[in-house]
Formats: sequence, structure tokens, C-alpha cells
Amino acid sequence: MATSDRKPYLLEFEKPLAELEKRIDQIRQLAEESGVNVSEEIHQLEVRAVQLRQEIFSSLTATQQLQMARHPRRPSTLDYIQAISDEWIELHGDRRGFDDPAIVGGIARLAGQPTVMIGHQKGRDTKDNVARNFGMASPGGYRKAMRLMDHADRFGMPILTFIDTPAADPRLQAEAFGQGEAIALNLREMFRLEVPIICTVIGEGGSGGALGIGIGDRLLMFEHAVYSVAPPEACAAILWRDIQQAPQAAEALKITASDLKAFGIVDQILPEPIGGAHADPIKATEILKAALLENLDALMQINSQQRRDYRYQKFRNMGAFSEATSNEPAHVGPDIP
Repeated sequence: MATSDRKPYLLEFEKPLAELEKRIDQIRQLAEESGVNVSEEIHQLEVRAVQLRQEIFSSLTATQQLQMARHPRRPSTLDYIQAISDEWIELHGDRRGFDDPAIVGGIARLAGQPTVMIGHQKGRDTKDNVARNFGMASPGGYRKAMRLMDHADRFGMPILTFIDTPAADPRLQAEAFGQGEAIALNLREMFRLEVPIICTVIGEGGSGGALGIGIGDRLLMFEHAVYSVAPPEACAAILWRDIQQAPQAAEALKITASDLKAFGIVDQILPEPIGGAHADPIKATEILKAALLENLDALMQINSQQRRDYRYQKFRNMGAFSEATSNEPAHVGPDIP
């Protein structure tokens, strides 16, 4: 879990708050050294800091939400798994000669319930990020995930997946080893699994890389996470051939939790501590664990056929289409300037 003793990493919109908090610390230190009572002034500044924090994090733009989702101190899959589980045994390999570190998975107990937990894993520093390919999984990663999900289905263990990737590995080598086929296979096979499946977007959910472990009975999403058909930079490069248009693409893509909840894509938004999950990882973990237990309990009350039927219908109902009444093509989705 991220620790508070690390040097803080500030996003641009967080700097006014950081400056105010620094000023409060300086005044407090000077007051202690001089023996002057400035408790009233400090109290007023602290109240202002609380108000400013709430103002900042209650009105983030899509681009700022994306920055929050990509924050280097944001808790990762392994952080959450190790914090919420009573026991955790990581399993490796896809049984085809590969063990992709961009996807981790294994057997865990959640409040005494045996489960299989799987998720994308980004690195904590440059070296670790390179080793884990920034959380962008190769075909071996998706095959490993599917192997673990088959194991869970065979032994009746619920599946919990944690989504945090900008996309699947886009390199030529990944395509050569069957990237598209591996993801497509997972999409098909996850619909047939009889055990409960709960998917949670904990950070960045991008493209087919996210969907490869994202078919479930429930889709949860942290308040400052994002989920999109493609990273805004890729969208901007395709539409405008200019990645500087990424903020405009982020708005058009409707990538935030509130947008996706309104569209019926996300079932539940998990609130984050003020300042984001990285500001209070322990609180974020408690919120996640409570939500997982609540949803798991509800899913365990219905039989496997009902779950599969619900899962299928859930995804069939996503999106919208209309038949053109003239020679003009039907328009679907938000306007993109």
C-alpha cells in the first residue's frame, strides 16, 4: 500500500491546496518558535483548506479525472488484494510457457470466502513499470487470467477482477502471439462461467485491455477512475492526428464514473477519500472491501443460470442504436467536434 512518507507527487490542480497547507505549517512552526498564539488564524486557514479541497475534488474535469486515475501513488491491484484478503497465494503462468507480470492473480480468502482474484498490475517506479509493461498485458497475461478463472469455476470460487490498464500490449510481438484472439476468447468464456464475477475499475480502464478481464455480473468503479474505448491520446491521434487534443477527446469519450453510471455501464460508484484513493489508501481499501462483500452476498443468493442470464442481458443492453428513416446514416453516441 502506498505510504505517506514518500515525497508527495502533486498534480497541477492540487498545487493551490498544497501551497495553502504549506503556509499553515509555516505559520504553526513560527508560532511555536516565537510563543505567539495564532490558533485562531490557523483555524481559519484550516477551514479554508478543507473547503478548497472539497471544491477542487468535487468538480474535476474528465482530463483531471484521468490524471487522478494515472496517479503514480494510486493503490494498485496487489495493494488492494493484500489489504482486503485474509490469505493470498499468487499463481503464475499460462501453461503455454509465459508468465506475464502485467496481470497478477491467485487464490485468496475474502472474509473467509475462498475466491480467485485477478488484476492488471502497474509498476511503482520506472524499473518496475518497464518490467510490468505499464500494466499493458500480453496474450500470455490474458491466457493466465483465463486459466485462473477456469480454476475458479471448477472449484466454485467467486472471481474478483481489478482493472487498471491504459490498453492491451500494442506491440507487434503481442499481435504475433495472438493478442486479439486471447482477448476475444476471454470475452466469450467469461459469459459461460457459473460462479459470481465482480469487476472493479480501480484506476484506468482502457480499451480491450480492460475488457479482457472485465465481463462480470457487477461492474464497480472508483469515483476518480476512468473507463473508455481507447485512451484519450489515442482517440485524439485518430480523429485529429494531434495528441494535444486529448483533453477534448477525454470530454467527448465520457470516461468518468458518473457518465458511465448514467449510461448504465457501471453498476456502482465507489466513493474515494477526499483527495483520491492515494490520499488515504486504508480508507479506500475499506470502501472497496465493503462493496465487494455486499455485491458478492447478493450474487450468491441466485443460482448460476440466473447469473449467466443476467450477465448476458447486462451486456446486450449496453449501448443504443436507431434505424435511419432517411438516406442519412443513423447517429449513435455523443457528438465529437
